[in-house]
Amino acid sequence: MVRCGGVRRVLVVGFLVLAFAYVHALAQAPTDRNAASQQPRVYASMLQVMRGVLYPASNVIFTAQIDDPASFKPAEHTSTSSDPFTSTYGGWEAVENSGLALAEAANLLIIPRACGNGKPAPVGNADWQMWVQELRDAGMAVYKAGQAKDNDVVLQAADTLATACLHCHTKYRNVPGGIPARC
Repeated sequence: MVRCGGVRRVLVVGFLVLAFAYVHALAQAPTDRNAASQQPRVYASMLQVMRGVLYPASNVIFTAQIDDPASFKPAEHTSTSSDPFTSTYGGWEAVENSGLALAEAANLLIIPRACGNGKPAPVGNADWQMWVQELRDAGMAVYKAGQAKDNDVVLQAADTLATACLHCHTKYRNVPGGIPARC
């Protein structure tokens, strides 16, 4: 009688090795093969990004210079409050969140897009890149101010943010000729 146990054992071990290799390869492969090749879509001009994202977020820290974030009473309907200080995530948490929003929104400023006047934003310029990094750093300073819950730290973070804004605005926003000449 011929025994096949040795052959079966080799086949089973071989199958298990192949199955392990296959599972390992799947774990290493990207889950969405198109994700790496997708480019961000641009829906807003630089002006719209500033007005819709950066301006509201920066106003939180500028308000916190004057009014203690802990002094705001929650809105009657916190989940629909348009005031970050009186919303569900109000008070000092609003300061933290606005800082993180500023830091993350800096990424929007390096995506090629049009200025409010239709001209391309100077996202490739070295000074633009430097000032975007200043904004990112300022956003993290605001976040830390929210965590510290300290008025002196708030004042320093607000100054850091205002300085970052001023650097870029001096060259690209507050220019002779107004809107047609600015970004």
